[in-house]
Amino acid sequence: MQTSLTVRPMTPDTVWLARGRHAPGPAEDVLRRTLQQRKDSQAIDDFLELPDDGTAAAERVFEARWRAGDDVTVRARLSVRPAADDGHGQEWTLVAEAEQPWNDAWPSPAGLFWPEEPDTAWNQDAATRLALGEINALPQDDKEIRRLLKNAVRGGWHIHVVVHEAMTTDDRGRAPVARWLPPGLRQRVVEHHAAPQQLRGLNWALRDSGVQVPRGGAVVLPGVPAPEGYEDQDFSVRAVFLDGSEPVDLVDAVTRFAALPRPLPDGAADALTALREDWHLLTLQEELERQRGLVAMYAEALEAMTKSRDLYREAAESAHEALAAYQQSAANAPAVPRPSGPPAASPLQQLTRTFERFKVKRPATAAGDERSREEDRERSPAARHAASEG
Repeated sequence: MQTSLTVRPMTPDTVWLARGRHAPGPAEDVLRRTLQQRKDSQAIDDFLELPDDGTAAAERVFEARWRAGDDVTVRARLSVRPAADDGHGQEWTLVAEAEQPWNDAWPSPAGLFWPEEPDTAWNQDAATRLALGEINALPQDDKEIRRLLKNAVRGGWHIHVVVHEAMTTDDRGRAPVARWLPPGLRQRVVEHHAAPQQLRGLNWALRDSGVQVPRGGAVVLPGVPAPEGYEDQDFSVRAVFLDGSEPVDLVDAVTRFAALPRPLPDGAADALTALREDWHLLTLQEELERQRGLVAMYAEALEAMTKSRDLYREAAESAHEALAAYQQSAANAPAVPRPSGPPAASPLQQLTRTFERFKVKRPATAAGDERSREEDRERSPAARHAASEG
């Protein structure tokens, strides 16, 4: 099982996340039309499209709010931007947060922003371009399978399920597992199907993931990073009967996997922060509370500025008083009598003068010694002898 060494914040239990790709076409027009229809039918309370910033590659942002369950308010933010890989199509990111822990029995946020009817233009996985909530056949080449599944699970945005068909299925067996999942999970599942002869190549491609697909069974891939508490045997299904009946064990495995605590997917932290801190679709009560908060904030800032001004004025006055007191005390101090004689030399000056006298006397003394030696040489030996005896 692959793990990530990077510590990520966990996904809050109140948050619903999804990311997809819209095929080339006017995604903004589809969103405007769909959200207006949802508002008219009272499926949502209101929506808002944020103004365009004027740049050619700018993301477009749509906000919507509705009530789910027992009058639980849900706020959602969907951003659309040009695809980063080839420039064709658009990638979308959807973040929704409720006032209570999310219930997958509530309507899917993706199903409220996008059309409900089958539409392959928007329900594509951003990494693989595979359909969300539908069956996707694996490639024939084993290396392609490995590359596909490796890219599919990276990032942690969707739940990936791999099913091995023990025998070729008919139309009844081509029903995706999303049909039996609660609404909140249907657009979060990517289902991969392997043909009967692909089992060995499939398990070879999955060896780095630490999981294996039983013959005629299925497995929920851990993803990168893997959620806490994931054990491959707990999310492996030994048999999936593709006869049109509900795959109870597989539905249970997917539901339990979705309930595991999971780190935030790549890029989800910024999207969640934007939802919480840059929200514009406010009710009248929320707008009133926001304005009251701004007034209180400005009042606190003004009070702090006033207090700082008063402290500065008090400090300046104290400084002026201290300066005036010093000047007054200096003026009233008795005059110091000036000495009548010459100023006493400093110790440094005395030392300097001593060295100067030494420099003057030393050459003279040396010259006198030299003259004395010359006079001694001029004397006769007898005179020197007499002088020494005397």
